Amino acid sequence: MEVVNTVGRRKAAVARVFVKPGKGEITINRKSLEVYFPLDILQFQVKQPLLATNTAENYDITINLDGGGIKGQAEAARLGIARALCEIDAEFRPVLKKNGFLTRDPREVERKKPGQPGARRKFQFSKR
Repeated sequence: MEVVNTVGRRKAAVARVFVKPGKGEITINRKSLEVYFPLDILQFQVKQPLLATNTAENYDITINLDGGGIKGQAEAARLGIARALCEIDAEFRPVLKKNGFLTRDPREVERKKPGQPGARRKFQFSKR
């Protein structure tokens, strides 16, 4: 099997994921997973599709992350890994879909409107 290439997105974050057979190493922007995401919860989020399919030790994963914050980046990586696993083996699809790892979260930041301090916030109203 050659390298499988997929994309995951979340908010402003874009994750380009490359999966190849290996021994379970995850590299993000040329750093190890533990160095790039020091928080355990974010490391767990990235690994969720692998843990759900029991393939954590079977593949080496390289991820190029760009844009967004750490939470958006972790969720983008999770979506990219889940999509790659579906390309590798279609039998993983029901498990990943049931856990919600194949759904692209469409929520984005709403743009600021002119004449207002924020997207929905208005300036304080003065009656007199």
